[in-house]
Amino acid sequence: MTSKLTSQFLLDPKLTYLNHGSFGACPKSVIENLGKWQMRMEKDPVQLLDADISPLLANSRNALGNFVGCEGDDLVYYPNPTHAVNAVARSLKLKLDDEVLSTNHIYGALDFTWKQVCKDTKAKFIKAELPPPIKSKDEFLNKFFSYVSARTRVIFISHITSMTAMIFPVEEIIQFARERDILAIIDGAHVPGHLPLNITALDPDIYTGACHKWMCAPKGTSFLYVKKSLQNDIMPPVISWGWEMELPDKSPFLNKHEWQGTRDMTPFLVVPEAIKFLNDNNWQERGKLNRALVVSKRNQFLELLNSRPICPDDWLGQMATIELPIDDPLQFKQSLLEKYNIQIPVFTWGNITVLRYSMHFYNKEEDLNRLIGAVKELLD
Repeated sequence: MTSKLTSQFLLDPKLTYLNHGSFGACPKSVIENLGKWQMRMEKDPVQLLDADISPLLANSRNALGNFVGCEGDDLVYYPNPTHAVNAVARSLKLKLDDEVLSTNHIYGALDFTWKQVCKDTKAKFIKAELPPPIKSKDEFLNKFFSYVSARTRVIFISHITSMTAMIFPVEEIIQFARERDILAIIDGAHVPGHLPLNITALDPDIYTGACHKWMCAPKGTSFLYVKKSLQNDIMPPVISWGWEMELPDKSPFLNKHEWQGTRDMTPFLVVPEAIKFLNDNNWQERGKLNRALVVSKRNQFLELLNSRPICPDDWLGQMATIELPIDDPLQFKQSLLEKYNIQIPVFTWGNITVLRYSMHFYNKEEDLNRLIGAVKELLD
């Protein structure tokens, strides 16, 4: 990668940052655009928040809709996918012994969400146990579908898993659910800006994604997509202005979800600038290069550790998870940061300890070489 792209980010140049997957990182142009919107708001908060915000949000939603492949009016902004999934989960009319099916790869916060919602409704939350290594799509699907029963009402699954960095075969899962009248809810937190996404073609019932991760938008910028036929069934977590369709030119879905009390909406207005940055820098081509590096360096890791891959190569995007033979993940993470200036997550998942590395615009091959060398030294 050229130094030109690296210099467009605000990351500490002394840091080897291999953790884009957690909170993303913003380029300078995005932060500058955010500052302009915030200055405009503070010059006349009433004008922006009372008069201008609705058409400005519509413009931003339309830009986002074009980027993720759906109509802008089928999206609403949320600060993060956890908020969005909470709104959805609490809106469902689950009953005694209904089943919500997910996997043991579910993001931790949403694991808590579904456990509590099912406890409140007396439904059952079932997690398909899909331990690594996963060897093929057919093996995965057969095992996952074996957990479906006549009581399954919802399938909630990650498009790209947070902990294990796997791209799940959601196309087949959505089709399976549609054929059986099961609600398909997809957690795509890691997908926008990571993989090309066309929600209309994918055709889930509900999809949520983060803009502040791989799209490099400001923190607290995510979206909730709901299929038109279901929009009246999904309630916002906060009942506020718009509850009784205050603005007649917008759908009930937009009215109810868009305004949830006073909050800073300027990060949502920066999404078009983030998309421009991605497109100006040929993000899809860069993603292909990153994926090739992620796969090749994973193979070096596996050879170094004499370890197994936890999934096939074609299940990886711009990040990968490696099993480590260590007992103290926190100490290992701190050693990588303090001794080598490498910022990267190391954690326990299930009964294994793993390290997850990410690649984005600002990363280069030397970053992963430095990581491999540091891991080798620490293990030795």
